[in-house]
Amino acid sequence: MKKPTIGIIGGSGLYTMPGFTAHEEVTLDTPWGAPSDPYVVGQLAGKEVAFLSRHGRGHRHSPSELNFRANIYGFKLLGVDRIVSLSAVGSLKEEHPPLKFVIPDQFFDRTRGRVSTFFGEGLVAHISFAEPVCPHLSEVVHQACVQTGVSVSRGGTYLCMEGPAFSTKAESNVYRSWGMDVIGMTNLQEAKLAREAELCYVTIAMVTDYDCWHEEHGPVDVASVMKVARENAARANALVARVLADFPAEHEECPAGSDRALDGAIMTHASARDPVLVAKLDAVAGRVLRAGL
Repeated sequence: MKKPTIGIIGGSGLYTMPGFTAHEEVTLDTPWGAPSDPYVVGQLAGKEVAFLSRHGRGHRHSPSELNFRANIYGFKLLGVDRIVSLSAVGSLKEEHPPLKFVIPDQFFDRTRGRVSTFFGEGLVAHISFAEPVCPHLSEVVHQACVQTGVSVSRGGTYLCMEGPAFSTKAESNVYRSWGMDVIGMTNLQEAKLAREAELCYVTIAMVTDYDCWHEEHGPVDVASVMKVARENAARANALVARVLADFPAEHEECPAGSDRALDGAIMTHASARDPVLVAKLDAVAGRVLRAGL
């Protein structure tokens, strides 16, 4: 079986991805532990794809418990160079009603204590993250939404909160006053780690609710989220097929620098680098580490 080049991450309500014409489950062990679930690797809409259920089939993993490093590292090990992440979110703006899809181009971090880097003591690196989303992928996803009749907005900010509880009204209204567009619990760490792994990344944020700020809608709860998430999932499956059909065969150079994010990013002198960490980072940073950069 060929190596996949496209990674798909399914969020709440998206635990499988129908339509594979040939596939196998791949269970990986990474230096960072086990990913959320086995990867489903095979051909989907004519492209070589690896699919991962973010929360695991059966929704076993809380957002705060996710092993983001293992999930992204696993994609890199498999040969993926571009990731499309699907995620259920709350809306912080009237113009993003439930069932609308948003393709954010910015993230804002409100998590606490999560690990969102492969680097650390013994090997320090600072990536550029000013433009966290690959514009090429964003355009492909946007056009696919238009072609499949999905109501979509391109651009905006995804606020990543800690969870697992939903927002208070005070928090929700503060986030609205900041101009945030949607709120979720997972995609910030994925985006940062994908950038460190030199993978292009885009989020499809699928709106399920108005968080708790909207006077005409009740506070968000699991039942209401999952009801809309199931409706979104059917449209997401058709959308992914369209996205994959339109994916460029060749990986173009990323305008946001995703595919060369580690050029000049490593601060630690070669003589001071922890060899154990260097070995762990081979799949992520081997391109620059083996070149002595």
